[in-house]
Amino acid sequence: MENISSEKDNGKRIAVESMFDAIAGRYDFLNHFLSLGIDRLWRKKAVRIIGKTLTPSTILDVATGTGDLAIAALKLGPVKITGIDISEKMLEIGREKIRRKGLNDKIELLSGDSENILFADNSYDAGMVAFGVRNFSDPLKGLSEMRRVIKKGGMIMVLEFSRPIVFPFRQVYNFYFLNILPFFGRLVSKDKKAYRYLPESVMKFPDNEAFLDLLRKAGFENVKQQKLTGGVASIYTGIKIAGNN
Repeated sequence: MENISSEKDNGKRIAVESMFDAIAGRYDFLNHFLSLGIDRLWRKKAVRIIGKTLTPSTILDVATGTGDLAIAALKLGPVKITGIDISEKMLEIGREKIRRKGLNDKIELLSGDSENILFADNSYDAGMVAFGVRNFSDPLKGLSEMRRVIKKGGMIMVLEFSRPIVFPFRQVYNFYFLNILPFFGRLVSKDKKAYRYLPESVMKFPDNEAFLDLLRKAGFENVKQQKLTGGVASIYTGIKIAGNN
C-alpha cells in the first residue's frame, strides 16, 4: 500500500509540474484577470497578518510560482526570502521579474519540493504559501515539512481558496468556478487540463475547519482562519510553539 501511495503522489507531482510549466507564460495575467485583481489585495492582507504576529528576518515561500507573494512580503523588512517551486518555467519568470525590480539581494527562487524541503530544521522565522497547498501530493506531509524548517515561535501562513457557505456567495462562487473560470482559462491559456484542474482541486480541497484540523495534525498550534471576500478565499495561520519537537 505504501508503494502504491508513493507512486500516486509522485504521479501527481509530475502532472502538476508539467501543467504549471505549460501555462507559466500566461499564469500572472490569468491570475489577475480571472480574480479581477483581487488576488493582489489578498496577498497584501496575508502579509499584513504575518506582520501583526512577528517581524521575520527570514521567510520561506513554498510553491512560490512566479514570486508574487515573496515580493509582497518584502514590506515586512526581512533580510532574505527564499522561494521554492517544482515548476522551473514558473521560477524562470519569477527570477526575471525579481531581476527587473532589482531584488536579487532580497529574494532567491530555487527549485524545490514542498514535501522534501532541502533546508535544515528551524531555519526560517516564517513559512508561507499562496494557492499552493491544494497542489501538494500530500498536504499533511508538506505542512509538516514547513513546520520542521520554521523556527520555534515562528508561524505559518497559508492563503488558499475556500468554499463560501453563505448565500449568495456560495451560488455565485460555484457558478464562476465551474463555468466561467474554466472557459476563460482555456480560451487564454490554450490548456484545457489546467483550468479544468483548478476548480476540481478547489472543490476537493479540505477547507475551513477541515484545513484548521490539518494544520493541527501537522503540529501547529493557535491555528486561525480569516475569510476573505465572503469566504471565497481564506488566510490560515498557525504557530510552532517553542518546546515542541
